Amino acid sequence: MQQLVKRDTRKQTMPAEVDEKDLDVESRAQKAIADKKALVELLAGILATQEEIRYPSFKALLRISEEHPELLYPHWEYFAGLLESKNTYLKYQAIYLIASLTRVDTEHKFERLFESYFGLLNDKSIIPAAHAARNAGKIARAKPGLQTRITDRLLRIDETEHEADRKDLIKSYVIEAFSEFFDEAEDRAMILAWVRKQVASSSPKTRKQAKEFLKKWEP
Repeated sequence: MQQLVKRDTRKQTMPAEVDEKDLDVESRAQKAIADKKALVELLAGILATQEEIRYPSFKALLRISEEHPELLYPHWEYFAGLLESKNTYLKYQAIYLIASLTRVDTEHKFERLFESYFGLLNDKSIIPAAHAARNAGKIARAKPGLQTRITDRLLRIDETEHEADRKDLIKSYVIEAFSEFFDEAEDRAMILAWVRKQVASSSPKTRKQAKEFLKKWEP
């Protein structure tokens, strides 16, 4: 499937909201689990220009990655290639799928992809940056040995080249990530100190996230 990545030369934006009740995601996922041909169709579908093909294909693959990640793990390199795409939505899809697959990453492929993945925190678009931050928590939970490195990258979000208001918004996703693995983190004091600062953030979302985090976790 790797050759499919080469087709990505177009500029796209995030999809409009799609009513998931109109998408038979579970049916598509179950069919792909049982039929390799159907799985290949989903893998190709996430590159489609038509949203009515692309979106349900991604949602079905995401369902598979959450319930049967071992079926998608052989396609790791395909998803990793999408991280290098110029297409924002393809990067968005790869971020979620790769994060879900880290819990079955017995070959330590994410360790080799670490810099590429977290380099997205400095992507020119806020979309990959925010969602790479959000999914960092899932990765940290699946990869305890990387938690200190992941924490360090998230705490350095101010070093990215985003405008100040965008950095403040991305920090809300960083707090979401910390929430996923704080209970087993070694750097709790550093995380708490950083989150306390976000109570005064210019982003209402980040202020809310910070207050909720501290209410739950502060001693």
